[in-house]
Amino acid sequence: MYISKETEEQTEKRILMVLSRAEFKDFDNSYIFEEFPISELKCKAKESAIAFVRDEEVWSQLVPSQDETKEQFKIIGFHFQENLDNSGFVGWLASYLKQKLGTGVFVICGQNSSKGGIFDYWGCPYEIGELFKKEILLLMEKGKRQGCGKKSPTDSGEK
Repeated sequence: MYISKETEEQTEKRILMVLSRAEFKDFDNSYIFEEFPISELKCKAKESAIAFVRDEEVWSQLVPSQDETKEQFKIIGFHFQENLDNSGFVGWLASYLKQKLGTGVFVICGQNSSKGGIFDYWGCPYEIGELFKKEILLLMEKGKRQGCGKKSPTDSGEK
């Protein structure tokens, strides 16, 4: 974890660089939170779940579902490159999306050391999912245009 002191402009530039270098994943299905008592983990956990979170009473698993009686979410994911200062990423991007799209988000973080470290799953209301994804992709492209991201396959290398 990093501690950095910087201006708002420096933070935005750094976060866009981190975003432009992240591995992005778009999950096709809608997802819901499915709850069950803690004692039922072994019989209720689904392999299709992309996240499990619990409190003192229930497990909540994030699973693909078309059940329209439940709140549905669009999910995207990021795997961050190792040794990049991604401190403040969640707060910055959540605030940006609230301003731009009017929506709150939820974020579930994990660790995969073989892929560089931290990864995030981001969720928003499914009905604005395509706008959500489009905004993320625009920010990733903005970071690349700043000259701080990976080159896309269409980049010719000319300036």
